[in-house]
Amino acid sequence: MMVAMILEIAELSIQPGREDDFAAAYRQARPLVAATEGFRSARMTRGIESPSTFVLIIEWDSVEAHLKGFRESERFTRWRELLGPYFAADPQVRHTAEI
Repeated sequence: MMVAMILEIAELSIQPGREDDFAAAYRQARPLVAATEGFRSARMTRGIESPSTFVLIIEWDSVEAHLKGFRESERFTRWRELLGPYFAADPQVRHTAEI
């Protein structure tokens, strides 16, 4: 039986003028999330019309892998230390499943 994949979609509003620094911090932070059990893949995109808006898409085995496995770990604390200083607003995060 195939395990359903969950997509975490996070829209990130970054302080104008700090986008390149944020992208560099993401490259440093990505291995933290990738080390989580249930992680499948991650992709970060940057807006064309709104270059201060980034969208992070992470594939997980389950919502629990994200919320418990990552968000409740020390890796998440470090993730926020690396990325949080660049946020212009709280990230907007949602989970979706294929139909």
